[in-house]
Amino acid sequence: MQFRLRVTEEVAAFLRSLHPEIKRKIRAALELVASDPSSGKSLQDELQGLKSLKVGRFRIIYKEGSRGITEVVAIGPRKVIYEETYRLLKRNN
Repeated sequence: MQFRLRVTEEVAAFLRSLHPEIKRKIRAALELVASDPSSGKSLQDELQGLKSLKVGRFRIIYKEGSRGITEVVAIGPRKVIYEETYRLLKRNN
């Protein structure tokens, strides 16, 4: 079953700013997430309910939604993405 991905404008803008080779790898990973949302690692503590998929030094943070929609919350380097995602979630709540 193919799931639909919902990507925020911030994530789309970040993707457009990347080097073409990294962009290609992340798009391939997004296709994997669309075909199998359970492919990522479940996050814990403050980020419980989200999943993370490793793409080189980058991580795709996403949430499995209902009705076949998977929401991409953030994409970024492993070094800072978890803290940024926590701040983003806290700001939106």
